[in-house]
Parts: sequence; C-alpha cells; structure tokens
Amino acid sequence: MRATATRAGKTVPVPDLGPILEPKRPTPSPGGEREVRIIGVPMDLGAGRRGVDMGPSAIRLAGVEGRLRSLGRSVVDTGDVPVPIPESRRPGPGPKYLREIVRACARLSVRVERILDTQGVPLVLGGDHSIAAGTMAGVVAHFRRRRRRVGLLYVDAHGDINTPETSTTGNVHGMPLAALLGMGPPELGGIGGPSPKVSPDQVVLLGIRNLDPLERENVRRSGVRTYTMRDIDERGMSAVVREALRVLARGTAGFHLSLDLDALDPTIAPGVGTPVRGGIGFREAHLLMEMAADSGRVVSVEVAELNPILDTRNATGELAVDLLLSALGKRIL
Repeated sequence: MRATATRAGKTVPVPDLGPILEPKRPTPSPGGEREVRIIGVPMDLGAGRRGVDMGPSAIRLAGVEGRLRSLGRSVVDTGDVPVPIPESRRPGPGPKYLREIVRACARLSVRVERILDTQGVPLVLGGDHSIAAGTMAGVVAHFRRRRRRVGLLYVDAHGDINTPETSTTGNVHGMPLAALLGMGPPELGGIGGPSPKVSPDQVVLLGIRNLDPLERENVRRSGVRTYTMRDIDERGMSAVVREALRVLARGTAGFHLSLDLDALDPTIAPGVGTPVRGGIGFREAHLLMEMAADSGRVVSVEVAELNPILDTRNATGELAVDLLLSALGKRIL
C-alpha cells in the first residue's frame, strides 16, 4: 500500500525516497562519542502560564548529566543562558516580550553554534518552546558556513506556525517554527543570519493535534511535511518515523530534534503548560527517540515546556531525561 502523509491539508502519497540507513547494529548520533554539552534556557516569556523557567532545573534534578555519563558519554553542563523574568519587563505592543525573547535566543544561538564548531553535541533544556528559534539559528549558522543544509524534526502537539496576525494570544511560544520558515516575526527569524532558516522540505512536524483556527491555514500554506496524531494512529509510530527520517535525510548533513513535552499524552507527562489529551504514549515516544538515534543523523537536541509547578513528583522531568537518553543512544541491548 502506498504511504501517505498530511500536507497542505490533504492526504497525499509519499514518493519512494529509497531505503533509510538501517545498520545491523545501530550507530550513535553524529560524532559518535562527541561530548554532550548542556545549555539551560529558563525562558518563561513566550508562554501564557508561568513555571517553565524551572524546567531546566527539574531536568537537571532528574539526573540528566549523570545518566548520560552512565551511557559512556562525556558531558559538560555549560550553565544557563540569562533570561529576564516577566515581572521585570513589560510585554510591549505586538508579540509579548518579543525583544527580550530575541535577545535571549540570540545568546543561545551563539552558544549552540560554538558547541557545534568545537565538535560538541548541544543539548538544550527549556524553558518555553520559543527557544527553538535560537537553537535552530545556531545549528543553521554552523552548517551554512560549511554550505550544508540541516533538517528539523519538530515534535509538538501544536503547530507553532502562528504569526503575530493569526495568534489569538500574542504568545511567542506559538511562533518559533513560523519564524524559522520565514513566516513569523522577522526579528525572531533573523537571529544569527538570513531568514528563512529552513525550507519546508527540510522540516517534519510530528504529533500535532491542536491548532488555532487561523494557524491551521498557516500550516497548510507552509508546505512542511506534517504527521498528525491521526496519521500516527492509522499507520503506527514506526512507519511514520521511518518515513520522516527519509524526508530529513534528503540533501542534509543531519537534523535537529526539537521535543515539546506537550506532544506526549498528559497521562504520562502532566507537567506541561498546555496539555492536550490524545498525545504520544510512553513506548511510542521512546520508539521515536530510539529510531532518531539509530539513524545516526541527530546533530543536536532540545526539550521544552516542562512546567514543574504542574508536575507530579517530577514525573515529567524524569520522563524527559529518559527520552533524552533514548535520543542520545541508550539501547535495550
């Protein structure tokens, strides 16, 4: 049966892109034993509910550094990017706290680029998902100087392709993917170099199930390869991820993996600011991360939107660490 995906609001056939790399024994992500360098971004400016600025601390508390070392990886925690708290600033006209978010993301971009330049693997801990604009800007800057393209696997319950004109809230955490595609706020999209950062054929948006009314049209117009929860339900996570990895492998040096924890079902990840029922389950999430790692093409990873205030005994923080380990090479055998 011919594979299909959701694109521009329609179910379309997917061309045969050839076999994806499937080694007999999975290989680690690019660089093999490259040092993992952690960056915290306590960003709480892009969301409408406070608390995600504590996300990086919760993931550290769950033992991410030590558990990565247990995999045999060299790990350095480089500390946090400075981000002002909302109480110290005014939202301003237009997208809320846009100036402050752009500044923080610009700092993040420089740090990510430097880590890649020195053969490290950036592991970015958020913070709200507006950080994706900064992380990806740094990744793209590194590869552009080498005249290489890089893909983006964006795992989220939401599209994050709102613009200032279509957003119902003005919250920037709903705009980073639009900015990376050259559709969103130009200040956000222009961080670290020219906009757009990625073209639609370099992007896979996976796990969406909740879109703002006007954002739905933005997603259709964007041209990105989109896999909704219905696609995952009908076809299974394995088939969807195999196909997504083929898309991300075309003409790229690898891909950045951006995980918004609200992509997961709230029954396993209660500590997120914008939970949506019917999300990715525990084993599905691990399979996604394991298959990404097995491809050998993950160049950087970020996790966003952990809100410890809404969590239960740091269960979501613990799960975030489990998934990060799977994305960075942990295997059953």
